[in-house]
Amino acid sequence: MADPRTPPTHKKKVVALALVGGVAVLIAAGQIYHQTHGRYFQSTNNAYVQADSVTVSSKVAGIVEQVLVRANQDVQYGDPLVRIDARDYRAQAAQAEAEIGMARAQADSTRAQIREQQAAIAQARARLDAAQESARFAEAEAVRYEPLVASGAETRQQLARLRTEARQANAELAGHHAALASAERRVTALEAGVAQAEAQARAAEARLRVATINVEASLITASTDGRIGNLTVRTGQYAQTGQRMMAVVPLGRLYVEANFKETQVGLMRIGQPVRIEVDALPNVEIVGRVTSISPGTGAQFSLLPPQNATGNFTKIVQRVPVRIAIEAAASVQALLVPGLSVEAEVDTRSARDELTRLAQAGGVR
Repeated sequence: MADPRTPPTHKKKVVALALVGGVAVLIAAGQIYHQTHGRYFQSTNNAYVQADSVTVSSKVAGIVEQVLVRANQDVQYGDPLVRIDARDYRAQAAQAEAEIGMARAQADSTRAQIREQQAAIAQARARLDAAQESARFAEAEAVRYEPLVASGAETRQQLARLRTEARQANAELAGHHAALASAERRVTALEAGVAQAEAQARAAEARLRVATINVEASLITASTDGRIGNLTVRTGQYAQTGQRMMAVVPLGRLYVEANFKETQVGLMRIGQPVRIEVDALPNVEIVGRVTSISPGTGAQFSLLPPQNATGNFTKIVQRVPVRIAIEAAASVQALLVPGLSVEAEVDTRSARDELTRLAQAGGVR
């Protein structure tokens, strides 16, 4: 009888064909998945949790009198952080107040002198008017006596006396003119003194404002809610103006900054969903959303941007920073801190129809 079993060589062919067919199916399935789904998901592990930390520094110089917070302490807006010794600034404020008082008193005293001088001017004008009348009368009398003397009706001694009186009246008139001019110049000088005293008062008021601001600035407060980090200030040290003392990290406003390759960002758009995995929280998937895309690559904003127009050129794939908002429960966000490594995957399918439009636009001549 013939052996009903399939020859071994035939079995091997069937198995080989099955394997080849399976591999072909897997490859085809992979290609289909990539074309319809996979290529629209762009991921990178060059991503980190970030926060816009606020550097706390002193606006005024002085001895640190008291550090009112400790490292890693949670603070709220307006909480006191550091107190600087403000005695020098208070003394400056007191001195400025005294100078204001002196300048105002000087201005008031000078105004009183102006009023007295204006009264003296009025009297001088009255005396001048009287002197003018006397001078006119004396001159008129001398003129009237001249024909009388010529006719012999009056003596020459009388005419000489009248002419002497006229000269004396004109001399007195000139003196009154000079006195009035001097009084008026005195008023002008006093008015300049008032203006100077008022200017000194304004300058002292400005110094008082500066000293008051410095006194207020000696108490450094938190400008935002957050947690204290990088605390370097110590009680008793001398703080320079602008010296870094600590940072306030706003943990309630964390975000992810992911650096995608330039070949990945073509279809990225604001608002696209993101899947985030944090290395510190394994098996915890966090949802996010693209909020902004950098207007340039990271290299463009580096301290020394590349100059590719000179020397030999080696092409390097550039990275584009993408900011991602974290949309997670408060209990999850409470576990995140800036600097943690994450893996971010952006779903760009919402922009897939743009591929055709971009290709068509690129082909237009």
